[in-house]
Amino acid sequence: MRIKLLLASLVVGASALVAQTASFAANMTGAGATFPYPIYAKWAENYKKVSGNGLNYQSVGSGAGIKQIKAKTVDFGASDMPLTAQELDAAGLVQFPAIMGGVVTIVNLAGVAPGQLKLTGPVVADIYLGKITKWNAAPIAALNPGVTLPADDITVVHRADGSGTTFLFTDYLSKTSPGFKSAIGAGTAVKWAVGVGGKGNEGVAANVQRIKGAIGYVEWAYAKKNKMSHTQLKNRDGVFLQPDDENFKAAAANAEWTKTPGFGVVLTDQPGKASWPITGVSYILMHKIQADPAKGAEVLKFFDWAFKNGDAAAVELDYVPLPDSVTKLVADAWKANLKDASGKPIW
Repeated sequence: MRIKLLLASLVVGASALVAQTASFAANMTGAGATFPYPIYAKWAENYKKVSGNGLNYQSVGSGAGIKQIKAKTVDFGASDMPLTAQELDAAGLVQFPAIMGGVVTIVNLAGVAPGQLKLTGPVVADIYLGKITKWNAAPIAALNPGVTLPADDITVVHRADGSGTTFLFTDYLSKTSPGFKSAIGAGTAVKWAVGVGGKGNEGVAANVQRIKGAIGYVEWAYAKKNKMSHTQLKNRDGVFLQPDDENFKAAAANAEWTKTPGFGVVLTDQPGKASWPITGVSYILMHKIQADPAKGAEVLKFFDWAFKNGDAAAVELDYVPLPDSVTKLVADAWKANLKDASGKPIW
């Protein structure tokens, strides 16, 4: 009898260990862009409730995310700067969009209400080039008649780490200012002319909040959640806008997803009276050949669930979900491009 009980106990123990191992194996790891972190965290929380499978996402910046997926230390990387077809092929990667949203300029100005200050791309570019150094300078005053601007020095705050948010911001400034394009240009990491750096949205936000007269740039959901003072921006059609999801949608309305390899559209400075000028897409990067097909399939299950069930959470956090027509294209790309070592599709 004792032997039977012992054997039964061992069987139960082994079964629990197998179940625990399977559960652990289903936990996914991702790293990269800070831009989508709030929605990925919310999706992960909700997905675990329905599936039991967890996601550990490291909000370390697009540059670090690209490095980690290339090094195969995570199941997927995330970047707000789309990789080119050549870059994807060289690294054996597949790229697909996951979420859209906006980048905003934030300021620390006494006596100026959130959303009151108006700025343009060329003026922001000159601030970041160190050419405009006072908040009451003529180019800023001309955009803001009736607003009492302080004579404070402007302190420029930028990202210190490789960042897709920086790519979107510098791409926009490069499109609206020839001087910025030639002096600094667009990229996830650039050589800034002036200013102090902060790591992640958190670091930029902390510096702007700490330094009187500071200006920085962060993802809109982050700015809104932390009640930061944003500015209006003038878009390509000459309209000053407040950031919101309708204006982000407007910028994405004419995106030509199928014309660029890896869905690599850039939505900055888009035409349309309602288009927010610094709108962006956040991308997921995975290896074409999956060393662990089961884990790769679980990542796809997570994003498939998010595309079908995560729109409400995305809108609540001021992101723009992908249209159904795009998520269908993404699923088709999964079937065609993501395979195991034998060449069998994992989706």
